Amino acid sequence: MRAVVSRFGSGHFQQALEVGYDHFVSDIDEAKGGNSSGPSPHEYLGAALAACTGMTLKMYAQRKSWDLQDAIVTVDIERVNDIEKFKRSIKLVGVVDVEQSQRLLEIANKCPVHKALTGTIEINTELL
Repeated sequence: MRAVVSRFGSGHFQQALEVGYDHFVSDIDEAKGGNSSGPSPHEYLGAALAACTGMTLKMYAQRKSWDLQDAIVTVDIERVNDIEKFKRSIKLVGVVDVEQSQRLLEIANKCPVHKALTGTIEINTELL
């Protein structure tokens, strides 16, 4: 996996992000002192879960030759009593029956980002 690099961007809180040759920004809402110039870090976390879920469902459905034309994944994150609560909603588009839908729900819960967020996480930090 490629490393993610963050540097100070323009404005109060903006961060310039790099992943290989890809460049993008993160910021926070104006109401919180930012410039709203990009998704917040928590929004990127939600985006990671949504994208991974969609990719996992697409890969599984293709492998099974199911007629899943799209999976619209919406993730909202709310902090309640120091607990991050993720609400993930999935709309399946295409010709899938009830049994296939249930299996796709099981598969959604097996996407790598879901596993990372619900498993044990270790963060090792060093100053260079």
